Amino acid sequence: MDVDQHMSRVPDYTAFPTVDQMHAELDEIAAAHPDLVRLRRIGTSRLGEPLRVATVGSGPHDAVIIGGPHPNEPIGSLTVSSLLRQLVEDASLREDFGYRWHLIPCVDPDGARLNEGWYARPSDRRAYAEHFYRPAETDQVEWTFPLTGEDYFFDRTLPETEALMRLMDEVKPTFVYSLHNGELQGAFYYLSKDEPALAERLAAIATAQGLPLHMGPPEVPSAVQIGPAAYRSPRGADIAATYEIGGGSVDYAERFDALHLVTELPYWADPRVADETPTDQQYGETIQANLAAQRALIAELTRSMAAVRADLTVHSPFRRAVQDFLDNHDGFISEWESFPGTDRPATVAEAVGNQQMVHTMRLRYGGMYLRLLDAELAAGNLTPAIRAEHTRVKALFDAWFAEAEADATATPIPVRTLVAVQLGAALLAAESAKRSLS
Repeated sequence: MDVDQHMSRVPDYTAFPTVDQMHAELDEIAAAHPDLVRLRRIGTSRLGEPLRVATVGSGPHDAVIIGGPHPNEPIGSLTVSSLLRQLVEDASLREDFGYRWHLIPCVDPDGARLNEGWYARPSDRRAYAEHFYRPAETDQVEWTFPLTGEDYFFDRTLPETEALMRLMDEVKPTFVYSLHNGELQGAFYYLSKDEPALAERLAAIATAQGLPLHMGPPEVPSAVQIGPAAYRSPRGADIAATYEIGGGSVDYAERFDALHLVTELPYWADPRVADETPTDQQYGETIQANLAAQRALIAELTRSMAAVRADLTVHSPFRRAVQDFLDNHDGFISEWESFPGTDRPATVAEAVGNQQMVHTMRLRYGGMYLRLLDAELAAGNLTPAIRAEHTRVKALFDAWFAEAEADATATPIPVRTLVAVQLGAALLAAESAKRSLS
């Protein structure tokens, strides 16, 4: 398939849509094309938000496209929008490609609403950090699918996760696509099956759009590489016990032998993340520096939380997410202590990747902790401890942001480019999944 023609038709987006705008667009498209688009409700979020899917296209295969599995990752909402509009406008794509597409623009609308403060300013890293929200691990739709193993059992599925399960049970998909993104790392992919040829094509469409590939440290230490910037999807059976989570959408997709794809894209492009030139640092030293800085962050926020805990009155999602980070994150990063093959020179990508992770975690969790305290102040809870810690941590956050900016060489990536790569990856992977059945 020539995906370039479809990627070239992606509009010139400049912002991410709010949840209300996503709903309005679904209504508009369904009303304008009632003979082509079936819009229905498949569930309800924890706060009562409708979860809706738009179905378009002719079978015999089915594809489930999941936008917003993490609410700080909204590129997928626009990918769903662009793909839906192209399916409506392009009879060949809709009828001859052989798929019924089930498109969900945002599967965690509750969390998305807590990120809307930066959606209109996607290139503004300060706005991103100050309005950032990512749920506690067991509040994430992507990682709360059931696991029923003898050694580890998880059945605390969320309503949003259950809606996805019902949809997959109904359509028995050939292809499942979970739309993710990061911040400063390069472009990379997770595939549920070892398909090196597909992995190469996926990498090629990213580089053709000017995106650096992620050649630095893998996201999880157990990741198995199957191609350039492509990894075998981690399974819940392998990582859930460590992270105290459930299975992923990849685990549920395996029930149908579906090809599962994750496309991870950055908001900002830093060419260093693709640079494999050796440095004069040992790889192990860069990892240890990263871990030490993250542990210092945990210790700093733990001290601050201890100073205000007795005064807290608002049970906000920020409080739950920050406490989850403080309770569990050291266990997550401890996996890196025994990462093999670190007694060698680090590449530029590896050194930069470890340093950028420090900046990312400081700004993410420093920002959410300030939102926790802001919620208390907004509720009129102006105790001396809360006011003092807000002032102190705000100064720390400002210093962390200044340090991150001083270390940055990245430039904002046009939103249109990011959407084009995710859309192109959808078509390439769907074609590969279909071909494997013939």
